Amino acid sequence: MATTVRGKPKSPLTAIGEGVKVGCLLSVPALIAWITGRPFIFPSLGPSAFALVMDRQGEITARHVLGGHLIGAICGFLSFNALAHGFTASHFPDALSLSLLRLAASGIVSVVLTTVLMVTGRMQHAPACATTMIVSLGLLSTLVDAIFIMTAILIMYGVHRLFIATGLQQGKKQP
Repeated sequence: MATTVRGKPKSPLTAIGEGVKVGCLLSVPALIAWITGRPFIFPSLGPSAFALVMDRQGEITARHVLGGHLIGAICGFLSFNALAHGFTASHFPDALSLSLLRLAASGIVSVVLTTVLMVTGRMQHAPACATTMIVSLGLLSTLVDAIFIMTAILIMYGVHRLFIATGLQQGKKQP
């Protein structure tokens, strides 16, 4: 499954259209975040939106996006709580400190676990590795945060499927 752009170069108008579609996928969770003040928008949402818009063959399914991010959120949560609870990358610990070592280990372990489980379950979705890092580094590390993450992913994926169903975006219509 590739998320890279292949083939002939796209026209500037096509590129603008694709950028607008990415923005539209992000707009709904961003609007909900703005209204609620809750973390419905976070860094790994952008790469997921990009991957969905660029996926012309319908290779990226709900299994990949939802399953991958769910695995990432769970692995990040488990790694953070096992190795780095109480620390966060937003207040970076001192160099050579045990706190920083534990935080770094949490990030590494979460990506390793996420990768193993995504590959084993055939749910590869690279942006989910960013989600697991966000969680395992203490940036959105509670169960409530995980619910917001998955709700935002679900909303964005729903908007994507709506675009395909209405013909606003290319892709396979799923039953």
